[in-house]
Amino acid sequence: MFEQHGLFLPPYPHSEDSTVSSTASRWSIFVAAAILVSVPVFFQAPLVRWSPELGLLSTLLWWLVALVLWWRAPRQPWGRLIFGFSWSWLAGSIYWGWWRSEPLLHLPIEAIALPLALWGLWRNQARVGYGFYLGSLLGTAITDLFFYPTQLIPYWRQVMTVSAAEIPAVLQGAVAQLQTLGAAVWAGVLIVSLVALGLRSLQSPSLTAWAFSGALLSTLLVDGLFLASVYLLI
Repeated sequence: MFEQHGLFLPPYPHSEDSTVSSTASRWSIFVAAAILVSVPVFFQAPLVRWSPELGLLSTLLWWLVALVLWWRAPRQPWGRLIFGFSWSWLAGSIYWGWWRSEPLLHLPIEAIALPLALWGLWRNQARVGYGFYLGSLLGTAITDLFFYPTQLIPYWRQVMTVSAAEIPAVLQGAVAQLQTLGAAVWAGVLIVSLVALGLRSLQSPSLTAWAFSGALLSTLLVDGLFLASVYLLI
């Protein structure tokens, strides 16, 4: 079984991405993917600050949940979706737990499961989960890209290293940096690119495409929440 289906992964039907999947199923996957992208904002970030080790070990819980759902309902995508999410959680736990003051390492660490995801898609294995992971990773890459031409990287480092009392002053500098024509142009280009990719994926009947789109488009929600929190702090 391991040779046929992949190490540690239960058997799955080849209809995972069937074009006859209902509209309700596709929207359910889309909404679930969007929710899973938002989860780390409210739970993982404070958890890894309090205990990076616990945040990392909690990945095992997500893997367990994914496998239980996968084995009990092999024709349903929920186990595979959570399996893909578990890799995003693992990468986030590593980065935000130990390396959050090094922005240049953010994307490489977030891409820790990229080879596995590409291999899984090629083998037609856990496609819904890996579609979610790739959508989340691409959303992260687009967001990170915005920090470089707008020269926000120094503010990222400062926020992660200064005391809590000094954070508002650092954020004020970052907000001032955003209030330029160049920043507005870059934001527009990246937002349009992200939305175009996400909407293009929704034209497919594939559950994998809808998981990818849900994860990618929900990046806008997460970025919006982050921006709102910045304005609340300054």
